[in-house]
Amino acid sequence: MDRFEQYRVFAQVAEMGSFIKAANALGMPRASVSAAVQQLEAQVGARLLHRTTRQVRVTSDGMQLLDRVRLLLAEVEDIDQLFQAGQRQVSGRLNIDAPSRIARRLIAPMLPGLLRRHPRLQISLGCTDRAIDLIREGVDCVVRVGTLHDSSLVARPLGHVSMANCASPAYLREFGEPRQPGDLSSGHWVVGYAPAGLGRQAAWEYQQRDGNVRVIELPSRVLVDNVENYIACCLAGLGLIQIPRFDVQHLLAAGALVEVMPDSPAPPMPVTLLYPHRRPRSRRLIAFLEWFESQMRAHLDA
Repeated sequence: MDRFEQYRVFAQVAEMGSFIKAANALGMPRASVSAAVQQLEAQVGARLLHRTTRQVRVTSDGMQLLDRVRLLLAEVEDIDQLFQAGQRQVSGRLNIDAPSRIARRLIAPMLPGLLRRHPRLQISLGCTDRAIDLIREGVDCVVRVGTLHDSSLVARPLGHVSMANCASPAYLREFGEPRQPGDLSSGHWVVGYAPAGLGRQAAWEYQQRDGNVRVIELPSRVLVDNVENYIACCLAGLGLIQIPRFDVQHLLAAGALVEVMPDSPAPPMPVTLLYPHRRPRSRRLIAFLEWFESQMRAHLDA
């Protein structure tokens, strides 16, 4: 293995904090990854990584080298893109993470069109709603719906999705239909939603005509941590939910769910693409960002 490949392997291990994860990301045997790092350490005459049974940490010498290697790898990719620009080549593997509903309802059905346009592109599509470490987990880009926490990532806002208050016909037959938020305190239930890492049930919100947002604490009989179960429990008649409209539009159209209190929806939720600060951005990342933005446009508020 030449020196450049050793640099590439070292950077992958250092950023992901794992020989196994780096080997999977690079498509190499773990033994080859370990050997490449050992050879590089022998050649530079310094220990670059601290290895334990639980984790891999970069040494101070390794951090100095990693900073320089990142610049080198970025420069090489920039050169590759320069000479491929005329051919508009988009190739390689792109690791994407998105909420399960967006992945299943929007991304997966439309992927054939993206891959026909770029036949040398490979997509790895993960589904989580939790915050993840993109560098350590080897993810190139994430799609997030909702308010973002402070982040060192590059944020590309796409717009907002409108919300709907929903219930099943069975629920409405048993508990009646709330006409306004004040009715909710009269024996109504919600499906509790507590995303992983939040640790508490999200409150019920609604936007008044003057634009102000009010918050109500409502009881629940069931608590879930993902959107798929949130909708499933609503369909089962276990309570009311607040959900992005694009998630349930087909269920509303089919009569499986009913929109209630349409004049008191939750405030629209922002949709954002997040990716690490890397210069230059790879051509495959740019292709996905532009493609996803175009696919999402029809579902965003004007």
